[in-house]
Amino acid sequence: MSFWQPVAREGDDAGKQAMILKVQNLQVHFPAAVGVLRAVDDVSFSVPRGGTLGIVGESGSGKSMSALAILRLIQPPGRIAGGQAWYFGQGSQDHDAQPRDLMEASEREMRQIRGAEIAIVFQEPMTALNPVLTIGSQIQEAIRAHAAVSRREAEARTVEVMRSVAIPAPEHRMRRYPHQLSGGLRQRALIALSLAARPKLLIADEPTTALDVTIQAQILDLLLRLKDELQLSLVIISHDLGVIAETADSVAVMYAGKIVEYGPMREVLRNPLHPYTEALLKSVPRPRTAAGFKARLESIPGTVPDLLRLPPGCPFRPRCQYDLGSPCSTTPIPLKTTGEDRQARCVKYV
Repeated sequence: MSFWQPVAREGDDAGKQAMILKVQNLQVHFPAAVGVLRAVDDVSFSVPRGGTLGIVGESGSGKSMSALAILRLIQPPGRIAGGQAWYFGQGSQDHDAQPRDLMEASEREMRQIRGAEIAIVFQEPMTALNPVLTIGSQIQEAIRAHAAVSRREAEARTVEVMRSVAIPAPEHRMRRYPHQLSGGLRQRALIALSLAARPKLLIADEPTTALDVTIQAQILDLLLRLKDELQLSLVIISHDLGVIAETADSVAVMYAGKIVEYGPMREVLRNPLHPYTEALLKSVPRPRTAAGFKARLESIPGTVPDLLRLPPGCPFRPRCQYDLGSPCSTTPIPLKTTGEDRQARCVKYV
């Protein structure tokens, strides 16, 4: 069997959609001189096996911090203050198997899980890749960390994984250093590195940042192709709702450390329930109309609030065009289920 050939998942059941990851009440805190900064505040979501979850929001909303917390990569003085991240490994179903809570796993167990079970594509290749090691040596190191193979076999697998992410002439480019590759090739190399140990869940954190539009489309197409070929589950994090709309099956919209809307992607696009989601949709560039006029691009007024000085009630209220006054400004707004698979954090649904 080829290293890159998809394997059958033991216990797969086409008649039901099992979860591979279920995050519940996740909290990440950072101490500050005037209190505690709640970077991730009671966040819950699920990733279906073989599905794609999009997490969208402005910078500082807690998207990337949630991903780092799942892999237990929060650096001090930050800490995971609470919550669970239930990981359902190969062959498990969410209703009949014993999952692993990643928050309770030992550091030794997490080292075995990172890369081999759950991998992350960081948003800046020049920061994530080691500048003094060749691309090939970094991928080989990842392969040998999780598989007992010879150097020759690791090199062959490196060529194979680089070819799978459409890096031309991989035998040649594996001997290049990160600075010797273009931005698009560096991003492909980073994806190859994350897939080296054949994980089951891939988290892509802003995978198209700083790339031009053409390369962005190529990277997104690559991720979706690899998802199908390798039977991956995906989490795609982005500030661009357009990127999420093109790739995700379901979406979690985050604002000020909380999820404000959650549901199937098509339903959210068709009928956004939270004013912030509506504002994000209006800010997505649109093509010219049939009459030749370009649709007006709207922006969201104001800025993301200081997490240490959040307004009472709804944190989006100062920027919301539907501000109702007292109902929106008195007490925190809970995340309410509004229908099948839909949730929103707004007084309209409380």
